[in-house]
Amino acid sequence: MAYLGTTPRPPLSTRHFLPLVALPFLLLACDGGQAQTAAPPPAPAAAAPPPPSTAPPATLPAADQKPAEALVPSPVELQLAMTKAGVAGGLSKLVPDHKFNMAATDKEIVAVRTGVVIADTLLAVNDLPKDKLLANMATIQAGMKAIGAGGNIDATLDDLTARISNDSIVRDELLKELDQMHQQILPEIVFNGGEKLVPLLQAGSWLEGSNLVASAILAANKPEAGTNLLRQEVAVGYFLNYVQTQASTKPVSAQLEKTLLALKDIAAKPTLTADDVQAVKDQTAQVLALL
Repeated sequence: MAYLGTTPRPPLSTRHFLPLVALPFLLLACDGGQAQTAAPPPAPAAAAPPPPSTAPPATLPAADQKPAEALVPSPVELQLAMTKAGVAGGLSKLVPDHKFNMAATDKEIVAVRTGVVIADTLLAVNDLPKDKLLANMATIQAGMKAIGAGGNIDATLDDLTARISNDSIVRDELLKELDQMHQQILPEIVFNGGEKLVPLLQAGSWLEGSNLVASAILAANKPEAGTNLLRQEVAVGYFLNYVQTQASTKPVSAQLEKTLLALKDIAAKPTLTADDVQAVKDQTAQVLALL
């Protein structure tokens, strides 16, 4: 949700949430401290049928109307699904050594690159070497600043980086905190006027995540896991709609559209084969190579 108007900006925290709870109220008629038993109300008269409505019927939102954060599974959920499928082991060895320039003037490209590194970090955090983890945190922080989303995110990343450096946080807890931070990055970007960059950040994370998951499935020789982990029709539809209606006409956008069309065909299949999993890996790699 974007923070609009003059509403004060809430602090970004990876540890505290304010759940909204609806509380029922019980009304008693009291006399001298004793509750009275009310007489049962008379049966209501039958209501006249309402006049036929002339308003158009309500419709569910289309795939392209859903926020990107609702389309991509939580990294924690994805980790659990990969573990259950037996393809989560040694994921950090499959993470490429990206050398991204986060000082580029093209914020769209920087947003996609930042999303890629976020996916690398979240999916491989359990066994990613400490020096690589710290390098990823610095890259994410630089990317966030470049797209105008510093502030609270910057402070949170500073805190997490210090705790990683001091070995004062275990990896399981770090994953949870990074996941919570990931959920709050999007409204922070919107608050700072970067609404158009949110789908690109999410696309980068989703493409890299799909590539890593496909690579892990092939490495574990368990192509049957692809059916549950890689068939994401709604996500493909969302990103494809964005590319076709809002993305700029650049080589990355052109290749991304081509890749998404191929992934759409794959996701429509009831079950995926080893060839389909390989196709997901190859198609996503073609986009990532342009970054």
